[in-house]
Amino acid sequence: MKKIVRLSRVLVPGLAVLMIASCTSVPKRNPLPTELANSASVSGIEDARIWGDEMPYYADAFFAQSREEVLQNWSAWHGEQLNFLAISGGGAGGAFGAGLLAGWTEAGDRPEFQLVTGISTGALTAPFAFLGPEYDHVLEEIYTNYSTEDLLKKRSPFNAFTSDAMYSSERFQELIARYFDEEILAALEVEARKGRVLSIGTTNLDVGRPVVWRISAIATSNHPDRLNLIRQIILASASIPAAFPPVAIDVVANGEHYDEIHVDGGTASQVFLYPTALNLPRFLEKLESPMNPTVFVIRNSRLDPSAAIVNRKLLPIASHSISTLIRSQGVGDLYRIFALAERDDLNFNLAFIPPTFEETPNELFDPVWMQKLFDLGYEMGKGGYPWKDAPPDYREDQGE
Repeated sequence: MKKIVRLSRVLVPGLAVLMIASCTSVPKRNPLPTELANSASVSGIEDARIWGDEMPYYADAFFAQSREEVLQNWSAWHGEQLNFLAISGGGAGGAFGAGLLAGWTEAGDRPEFQLVTGISTGALTAPFAFLGPEYDHVLEEIYTNYSTEDLLKKRSPFNAFTSDAMYSSERFQELIARYFDEEILAALEVEARKGRVLSIGTTNLDVGRPVVWRISAIATSNHPDRLNLIRQIILASASIPAAFPPVAIDVVANGEHYDEIHVDGGTASQVFLYPTALNLPRFLEKLESPMNPTVFVIRNSRLDPSAAIVNRKLLPIASHSISTLIRSQGVGDLYRIFALAERDDLNFNLAFIPPTFEETPNELFDPVWMQKLFDLGYEMGKGGYPWKDAPPDYREDQGE
């Protein structure tokens, strides 16, 4: 009997802790019914986003505009060669893309981009790439000055077990708020009013579909909370499911408020350009823009297989399987963009971390490792990056 009493003194408080944690660690939701997914919008910003896997809803309205309206609203698309930039995910590997952009500036031939997209770590890079070379130093600071401890806070075993993620994203939110302020918002608005387009991808976890957020449209809106919305989108795009909490975004449908949860855009796609349903040549004809735009794709990871002897244990097997899956998905996404380029007559250019970079990080976000990767990207960009004109293995010279 005494043993039972002693055991109860241990178990009961423990069970109580678990019950309290399970009740308080996960935010309550008012989820959007899935049947309303197509009719929901962000309150006050009707054109904030599109599905990434269907024809943009604004296409008909665009073609209904007069020539004068098009020339006024899309001034950046007239005259010179058009250039598009797509920046992939890759976690700490984003240091490579940041360095490449800075080196490209130093080389003196970095163009202005009419369209910039970013996903996951690319969502953090894309706004500064969109704003131009004067923000290269900001990218270097972001990708070389912060360690894992600066960005992530591991939750206690009880909270991790009963909550929605292993890590808290509070520190990462603080970093985003530090670098995306009213000054950056004003700069984004100026460029967006020229017709330049900045888009960031997330995944709507409730319906399992890619979402393209039109950051340029949000920046030019009159919504009082537009800066916070952009911060939420960047956070969501980089929030790896299970590792980081999903981001709840308030939406309206049939006059009622609900929430959607969004996670890492890389869950649906590692890199994107524009929906395949879009007829770009027709848009360019309406815009009276030069045909044959040039698209630059920065893949913030290596593309060669990662060979390693895997221990026959759960975590090593899961870890290597997931990394293999991400690599395969990333290569597939490059082929999808390449097929889009072939169809729409775009000049395709690809950059990625070379297989010769064999340094390994000591932690998830290792500033020493990221500095080396930034420096590699910088030197390659400064020397005139050898852009590939096709995805790996498409042509015999791609492995060189």
